[in-house]
Amino acid sequence: MVGPVVMGQPVVSPVLLVGQAPGTREGVLGRPFAWTAGKTLFDWFARIGLAEERFRQRVYMAAVCRCFPGKNPKGGDRVPSPAEVRNCTPWLEAEVRLLQPTLILPVGRLAIAQFMPIGRLTEVIGSPHRVRVHGRELDLIALPHPSGASTWHRTEPGRSLLDNALASIAKHPAWQAIIL
Repeated sequence: MVGPVVMGQPVVSPVLLVGQAPGTREGVLGRPFAWTAGKTLFDWFARIGLAEERFRQRVYMAAVCRCFPGKNPKGGDRVPSPAEVRNCTPWLEAEVRLLQPTLILPVGRLAIAQFMPIGRLTEVIGSPHRVRVHGRELDLIALPHPSGASTWHRTEPGRSLLDNALASIAKHPAWQAIIL
């Protein structure tokens, strides 16, 4: 993996967003979801009451891996290897223990898999899930990855499932607490 480490602002929040890993531009800009995928992601959250700057001020943003994993020889960014995920797991575990969020928003397959089994995205996106994380029960609402290369969230059934997920987030007490 290639540094620097990319993290969100230190925010005490009942909501924890977990991404996959930063891209090349996030390292240069020094913040998560700072480029194309971020634009899409923050458009989603603006639809339910929280524009990007307010989101960054009110939601703790973490990632499965904190450094850019490098390019995939076939194009795009490389998905972190299982060993890289294991090496970074203690950081995410510590953040969950310290923050004690009541709502986790994992973005993309790799992030979702850190908290619950995942087969098909259609089975996990679109509705809230109750999960046990470090001995605590909490809510998880999974989101698809907002990558420009993915059409999943722009075609059916992904589009409707994304809308359902956003509606569930908007109604959640933790979200309601941070948008006031």
